[in-house]
Amino acid sequence: MEQKKTVLIVEDEKNIVDILCFNLQREGYATLEAYDGEDGLEKAQSEKPDLILLDVMLPKMNGFDVCRTLRKGHNNVPVVILTAREEETDKVLGLEIGADDYITKPFSMRELIARVGANIRRTVMSAPAAEGTMTIAGDLSINTDCHQVFRDGSVIELTQREYELLTFLASHPNKVYARIDLMEQVWNYGYVGDDARTVDVTVRRLREKIEADPANPRYILTRRGAGYYFST
Repeated sequence: MEQKKTVLIVEDEKNIVDILCFNLQREGYATLEAYDGEDGLEKAQSEKPDLILLDVMLPKMNGFDVCRTLRKGHNNVPVVILTAREEETDKVLGLEIGADDYITKPFSMRELIARVGANIRRTVMSAPAAEGTMTIAGDLSINTDCHQVFRDGSVIELTQREYELLTFLASHPNKVYARIDLMEQVWNYGYVGDDARTVDVTVRRLREKIEADPANPRYILTRRGAGYYFST
């Protein structure tokens, strides 16, 4: 029997936690709960959930700091930020520090369940390829056995989402993908609303890590009005 996937909910409002637990458990997930940032961080590290729903405004330690600490510790568990804030800067900050996705309160439970499923599925689907190492261009290479990227022989630390975006584009060199295509192929759900920002921020973050000069990228290029592609 397949083991249930576990979702850690880090949220200080008990009524929201109760609603999330009820709906997630009804969909077949196991749930863990934490009501402040410090407890959430401890459970993320000790319980090893399959996904974290992470509120921003938390006692003791805010959600951004929780996410930042996890990523610094090379913990690549999928993180979906929950925020009541509408400001663009907050959404961008969440993505830049390593969150995989965000959803703004008040949210549709159907949308949240869909995003939880999509983020967990893409982690399961990213099983290592049999080839081991793929040299993709110039001094850049991917070891698909250990999910690591190298430039000039040195490891580049990427989040799971960044790794998947790079691997997908590199596997289809010189083919241009619109944001909607990347949302479907890499994020595993349809393009809605301001998801364009999610793709753009992830591309920018990836360029900062793999490019010698992110302002003049060599590998991930933009075709104006069309999308992104990997240049060989």
